[in-house]
Amino acid sequence: MLRWFIRVLLVGVILLGFPTESPAPLVYRPGEGFTYEAPGSEGKWTRARAKDQLEVAQQAFEKKNYGLAIKAARRTVKVWPTSDYAPEAQYLLARCYEAKGNAEKAFKEYQRLLEKHPKFASRQEVLQRQFEIANRYLAGKWFRFQGLVPLFPSMSRTVAMYEKIIKNGPYSAVAPQAQMNIGAAREKQENIFNRIDPFREAVQAYETAADRYRDNKQVASDATYKAGMAYLRQALKADYDQSVAGQAINTFDDFSTLYPDDPRVPEARETIASLKREQARGAFAIARYYEKHKKWTAAAIYYSECRLRDPSGPLAEEALRRLDVVKNRTGTATTSK
Repeated sequence: MLRWFIRVLLVGVILLGFPTESPAPLVYRPGEGFTYEAPGSEGKWTRARAKDQLEVAQQAFEKKNYGLAIKAARRTVKVWPTSDYAPEAQYLLARCYEAKGNAEKAFKEYQRLLEKHPKFASRQEVLQRQFEIANRYLAGKWFRFQGLVPLFPSMSRTVAMYEKIIKNGPYSAVAPQAQMNIGAAREKQENIFNRIDPFREAVQAYETAADRYRDNKQVASDATYKAGMAYLRQALKADYDQSVAGQAINTFDDFSTLYPDDPRVPEARETIASLKREQARGAFAIARYYEKHKKWTAAAIYYSECRLRDPSGPLAEEALRRLDVVKNRTGTATTSK
C-alpha cells in the first residue's frame, strides 16, 4: 500500500507545483457556493424556478455539455431540495458523472437519490445502473482518488457497493446476482494482514444467496455449488485442510440432493469422490505414522477411518491388511495409545 501512497503524493506535488490558469472565473452565490463560469456567461444559465433550472440541465445533457448540466442539476437540488423537480435533477446529476466516466461518483449520486427519494419513479433503473457500475469494479476497474488519480482495484469497496444495492432493494431484479457477486468479489480479495479469510467470506455470501433467494432455483443452485467450490479452493489453497474438505463434501452432497437434475451434479459427485480419496490418503498416512511409533490403538483408528472415507478406493485393501496386523499387536502393547 505504501507505493500507492507515494504515487498519490507525487501526483499531488506535480499538480501543485505546476499550476495552470483557470479559463473561467470563480463565482460565489449566497446559499449556493462557488461555481466556475466562462467569461461573459456568468449567471446566464441560472433560472428563478426549479422547473426552468432543470430544463437547462436536461438540454445541456442532451448536447453532452456535462459541465453545464452538472451545475444546473446541482443548483436545482440545492436551491429547491423539496420541489417535485429535485429527484429528477439528482438523477440527471448522477447520469452526468456516469457519462463523464466518473463511475464511483455516479454510484454515490445514485445512492443519494435513492436515500433521499425512495419512491423515485425510475428506482429499478437506478438500481440497474448501480449494479452495472459495481460490475465494472468487480471486473478490475481501478478506484480513483478524488475521481482523478488512479489508485487500485479494491474488492472490499466493490463489496460495499453490492451491499448498498441489496439494502436499497433486497428483492429487486438485481439483488440476487448482487449477492452472488459479493461472493465472487470475496474470492478475488487478497487476505491482507490476515484480517479476513476471503474464502470463508465468499462461502458466507453464497450461503446467504442460497437461503434468501431459495425460491429462485437458478440462484439457489448456483449459490450452493459455488459455496462448495469456495470450500474446495480453501481446502487446497495451502496445506490440505481435512475439516474444510469435509465441509466441501457436505455442501456438494446438499447440492446433488437438492438439485439432482442440475448438469453440474456429475462434476460435484466426482469432486466428492476425489475429496474422499484425499481424506483416505491423509488418514492412511497418519495411521502409518502411529504404526511406526508403535501406537497400535491410534493406528487402528486411522486405518479404519481410511476404509470408511473411501471403501472402494485404492488404499482400502491395504488399510484392511494393515488393520489386521495392528489389531494383532494391540494385545501385546496395551499401554500404547
